[in-house]
Amino acid sequence: MTWLSQNLHIVWGLLADHLLLSVPPILLSLVISVPLGRLAAGSRRWRTPLLTGTGLLYAIPSLPLFIIIPAITGFALRSPATIITALTLYGCALLVRGAADAFASVPEDVRLAAEATGHSRWASFWRVELPLAGPVLLSSLRVVVVSTVSLVTVGAVIGIASLGTLFTDGFQRGIEASILTGIVLTVVVAVVLDALCVLAGRAVMPWRRTVAA
Repeated sequence: MTWLSQNLHIVWGLLADHLLLSVPPILLSLVISVPLGRLAAGSRRWRTPLLTGTGLLYAIPSLPLFIIIPAITGFALRSPATIITALTLYGCALLVRGAADAFASVPEDVRLAAEATGHSRWASFWRVELPLAGPVLLSSLRVVVVSTVSLVTVGAVIGIASLGTLFTDGFQRGIEASILTGIVLTVVVAVVLDALCVLAGRAVMPWRRTVAA
């Protein structure tokens, strides 16, 4: 507790850095993965290339990816853009398949009924398919949230400030309180963001509360 009270301002700063590195890739991966998942679910031609290609991204170790991205994009190695790009790719690797499964779970007769009632393809996507795919999509998004929050800590190895800095600094200096604080706060961030996803899901899918009741 003494160490924490003396370094509280540093911890708060690293917590803010961690959130700023976690939230953007989660949102970006969602925005990118939903249309790709819908394409994979609705097209046999694109399903295998999309699911295989995005799935392979997760097989790339994080540290090499952090080094590859600056070489391709021109971002600085320690730039937040580097880790956000990497984590967005990892998020898509998980979420594209989840989105494809979510849209595949929408019954075909429901899609046909939407077309028969005059819905355009765009209107059918927004008003019928996406709401029905929502529960499965939310489950996949929650996995991405936890994965992203944990992977942010790896960036500390190449000098990107986050709660992972408490790990590296604590190990180097032999400060157990620093390591424990980093672990606890990383878990707390993951739990809080996961809870926010659940609350957001309830807000945009209110009919699920009615079904559950």
